[in-house]
Amino acid sequence: MDLLLTDREVRVLGALIEKEITTPDYYPLSLNALTNACNQKSNRNPVMALDDGAVREALGSLEKKWLAAPTSTAESRVTKFGHRAQEVFNFDRRETALLCELMLRGPQTPGELRARAERMYRFDDLETLEATLQKLSERQPPLVKKLARLPGTKESRYAQLLAGDKPEWVTAVEPADLVPAPASDDRIPAIEAEVAELKRQLTDLQQQFAQFKKQFE
Repeated sequence: MDLLLTDREVRVLGALIEKEITTPDYYPLSLNALTNACNQKSNRNPVMALDDGAVREALGSLEKKWLAAPTSTAESRVTKFGHRAQEVFNFDRRETALLCELMLRGPQTPGELRARAERMYRFDDLETLEATLQKLSERQPPLVKKLARLPGTKESRYAQLLAGDKPEWVTAVEPADLVPAPASDDRIPAIEAEVAELKRQLTDLQQQFAQFKKQFE
């Protein structure tokens, strides 16, 4: 089976997987809903501008690879579409969340993945997340690759390989005498995601304390 996908196919498949997990009540997706999911500006890198024709073409290619299929129900006359990634790859929830996040937002560090993938699966620690990435990289053929560190960064990034190995991912390892560069604009979303995670943890602690306090009132 040829599993080398185009960038459009990766986006369509990633959007189907994401919506099944995050908005199950609205899954499978109509063509219009799927197009909107592919083109949304949040949780996407790069942002795309696909029309219905391009999405339909990608769906046709994915169907030939057994990765997507149209569905119809008595409740709806509109054809809807779902994915078959679980049947093809036999992923667990952790693998599904990480690969989906890499498909939708490109190469990311473990720290970025932990914060961003939480809406699909919550990793308790980086060790478990990195072990899952390692498992995906050891598949035959591998589905994930560890990239060289970017200059000025401490963490390596990981990339999905469903669309092949991209030349633009190749970067030199930071020299020992290179002065770390200041945080660039493309690292701001990761920082914001980490701050959001800290706020969520603080809210959880406040709620737990309130419940504990009530026991003595």
